[in-house]
Amino acid sequence: MKPSMRLAQVLAAVMVTGGILPAFAQDVVVIANTSLKADSISREELRNVFLLRTRMLKDGSWVEPVLEKNSATDAIFVKQFLDRDNAELHTYYQGLVFTGKASMPKELSSDAEMVDYVRRTRGAIGYISSAAHADGVKVVTVSEMTGNERRLVRRVEPEYPDTLRHMGIGGNVRLELVIAPKGTVETVAVLGGNPILAEAAVKAVRQWVYEPGTRTKTEVNIRFDPKQ
Repeated sequence: MKPSMRLAQVLAAVMVTGGILPAFAQDVVVIANTSLKADSISREELRNVFLLRTRMLKDGSWVEPVLEKNSATDAIFVKQFLDRDNAELHTYYQGLVFTGKASMPKELSSDAEMVDYVRRTRGAIGYISSAAHADGVKVVTVSEMTGNERRLVRRVEPEYPDTLRHMGIGGNVRLELVIAPKGTVETVAVLGGNPILAEAAVKAVRQWVYEPGTRTKTEVNIRFDPKQ
């Protein structure tokens, strides 16, 4: 492809997204301290962690869930991943605390506070807006499995398009994968995200390998951060 044509595609993508990152302003990403072994976590496992049903992931990692209070990011996370609203979640936590079954998770006031705490605290897992910078923490992919859950054994990171990185454009790309019984990725469908970043994400994800099992459909989020 000629450079002029490629630049035109990039500029078109920028026009569609309205500039730097706003198309992803309503997305959230899960972050964790770099001590966490896993690069991905199932939606069900994430839900169990934040509903205080477990403090241990399947890979043996101990985790501490952290909340961001009174923010749009918090409302989106609670609804999207916990299937509740903030009032319901608060009442749920109060019940656990009252009966002595659990303690109230730590609450922070902003994305910046969340990143700083998670970076400094072994086992911490939280969430931020996809527009925020995740410096010094691990961004964890959340997958939603249909059928038997499959463990990712080979992950290839996408190559960040230089033009978008230099322009400070990033965000999330949502993909739906069909995983073959032998563990290779059969098909990839783009569900959302910048089209240029999506192209890079698809190229990388096609090289992923999962453990053998039954044919599985899963959804993954790939984050692009121009500051990293």
